[in-house]
Amino acid sequence: MKPGKHSLNPFIKYSAVVSDVNKAFDAAGKNINLFLGDQELSKELTVIDVQDNEIAIHFEDGKLVDVLKSGKYAYWNVLKKHDFIVVDIRNPEVKPDIDASIYNSPKLATYVGFYEVGNHEKGILYYNNVIQKTLEPGRYFFWKSPVHVAVKNVDLRQQQLDMTGQEIMTEDKITLRLNFVCHYRIIDPLKVVEIKSFEEQLYIVLQLILREYVGALKLDDLLLKKQEIGSYVLEKLKEKSGSFGVEFLFAGVKDIILPGDVKDILNTVLIAEKKAQANVITRREEIASTRSLLNTAKLMEENQTLYRLKELEFLEKICEKIGNVSLTGGGSLLEQLNTLLSNKVGDKKC
Repeated sequence: MKPGKHSLNPFIKYSAVVSDVNKAFDAAGKNINLFLGDQELSKELTVIDVQDNEIAIHFEDGKLVDVLKSGKYAYWNVLKKHDFIVVDIRNPEVKPDIDASIYNSPKLATYVGFYEVGNHEKGILYYNNVIQKTLEPGRYFFWKSPVHVAVKNVDLRQQQLDMTGQEIMTEDKITLRLNFVCHYRIIDPLKVVEIKSFEEQLYIVLQLILREYVGALKLDDLLLKKQEIGSYVLEKLKEKSGSFGVEFLFAGVKDIILPGDVKDILNTVLIAEKKAQANVITRREEIASTRSLLNTAKLMEENQTLYRLKELEFLEKICEKIGNVSLTGGGSLLEQLNTLLSNKVGDKKC
């Protein structure tokens, strides 16, 4: 019976249940299928049957009302329009056709979760520990279901691998410690997650390459080729890039630490070499100075004027060191100076 007054046969006993059309259809504790067989009633109802592996998101006039678990539900369509999105939770990934704004609703909080992949990352999606695909940066929503969902984030930024205090023996049986650094960037996240203890294995490969190179050189050669170690190691690492899913960008030696006794020996050798170099330079300068004096003497012997000028130059230097020079005798000052220089006699008073 629809809204209004209804006349019934007074000789027959009737019972009536009044249902509020603003609420869900109330089956009065009976099986709802008993009522759905009535064609007139079915026209007034919107019915949805949710299976065990499903949930249904219920909208009234386009607005989220609630989320329905498994069961059969009926709603009056007299005053409101009822719409449903049925979700098969055996497939946990939320379809993109669902408006993302409803995910923040408290009504959906117990049914949906999310994972985030940063701008510098890629995500590896797992269903029940089985890899499904690679996720680009963004936020991804998943239905909470019997399928276990996990996302492993892989950092794609440039990373550094440090090898500190690595003891390596050279060809001449000298044990030294090496500090080495390597820069790399992951380019194939799926390859990386397939490698157990990825960084540890990368460290071992770097260690073996260094031992191979350093072990084939004597200490003196190693110190001379210090800058070449990084280039050699980088080339060897690039040969293994494909198996690790990474791109190697740089490799280089930070420090070579020698044992204390070897360091003392090298310092002694260095001091001796520097002293020998200093002696060579001193002898070279002495020879050059002697040769210059010899050339000057030859010129003075051949040219009397130059000889006299040299005497006057030395006289000037002598005068700079004393207060005054007194000359006695007749003649001009110039003649007396000439006499002084020629006879090597003079009376000096300071």
